[in-house]
Amino acid sequence: MGEDAYQKAGIDYSKMDPSKVSAQSAAAATSDNLRRFGFGEIVASRGESAYVWDQGDSYSAFVVEGLGTKSLIADAVREFSGRSHYDQLAQDTIAMIVNDLVVVGAMPTVINAYWASGESAWHDDKERVSDLVRGWQQACNEVGATWGGGETPTLKDIIEPGAIDLGGAAIGIIQDKGQLVLGDKLRAGDRVVLVESSGIHANGVTLARRVADELTEGYATKLPDGTTYGEALLVPTHLYVDLVRDIQTAGVDIHYMANITGHGWRKLMRAPASFTYRFSDVPTPHPLFDFLQHHSKTSLRDMYGNYNMGAGFAVYVNPSQVEMVIEAAKRCGFEAWNIGVVEEGERRVVIESLNITFEGSSLGVRST
Repeated sequence: MGEDAYQKAGIDYSKMDPSKVSAQSAAAATSDNLRRFGFGEIVASRGESAYVWDQGDSYSAFVVEGLGTKSLIADAVREFSGRSHYDQLAQDTIAMIVNDLVVVGAMPTVINAYWASGESAWHDDKERVSDLVRGWQQACNEVGATWGGGETPTLKDIIEPGAIDLGGAAIGIIQDKGQLVLGDKLRAGDRVVLVESSGIHANGVTLARRVADELTEGYATKLPDGTTYGEALLVPTHLYVDLVRDIQTAGVDIHYMANITGHGWRKLMRAPASFTYRFSDVPTPHPLFDFLQHHSKTSLRDMYGNYNMGAGFAVYVNPSQVEMVIEAAKRCGFEAWNIGVVEEGERRVVIESLNITFEGSSLGVRST
């Protein structure tokens, strides 16, 4: 597949990001409408993973997210695993939503579902529907949010027959306004604590599917650790809500947070200020990433520029509070690494141990 395998698979952020930036600018022009309710926009939240507004005694935040094409993997793997895996997909979808919500310091209060199928007959598969409903409920309970409702449209001729688009939305609350996190506290000398991922999470799945198409045994191909390629891809995304809640409760002054999703390690420079984020080392990636890189013939640089590569979340704090973050991660069952530092300099990510640098221009997710 070669160096530009990710783009050849149909995913090109250089084409998508300008649309996002254009939408941000247009959306900002609607912000005065909040005033009729006595609310006010937190301008600095535009360009972050969650939008925040002031409701007087607290802040509220809102996120809409989608799973992407991971359901296609579940449908294919079911043929040899004997299970639908839609309980795992439910957690994946909610993780995509709430992991974006918590980066601004908000705790999810209400989550709604959006399950759009290509045909009404999708719902005839009772095992699959039951797994999806059960998994959605369990994930809501795990993050402490109420499942408020949702929408289940049938989009014939837009979505393929037999397929489903899983997504949803959530509202969160920041009851203590001092816990709002938007990057304004970032300072040179801050440490970047990386927290483990569970695997691929739900980004870069399109390329992963293209790799399966070229394997003789497809998703049933065994990885070096004995698991199948398909089942490794379906390991559900970690939910980082309890981690952030634990860090807040411990009294950590969080300077910034990043959910490492699309754009990979480039997301580590999402904050608006101009800093260099230098990493002395990297976590050892799951064998899945080595397998994916080898079979897609993707460069290591492009792997780190598009995948989490073993680090799913980042917390930026004063050096004196690093151990508090690492201990909180341990309490939540996660491994964490103190391997990054914030420096004065041009906006970029430098991974010293791999001789990889991502310039600020490679992450175009903000209108300003």
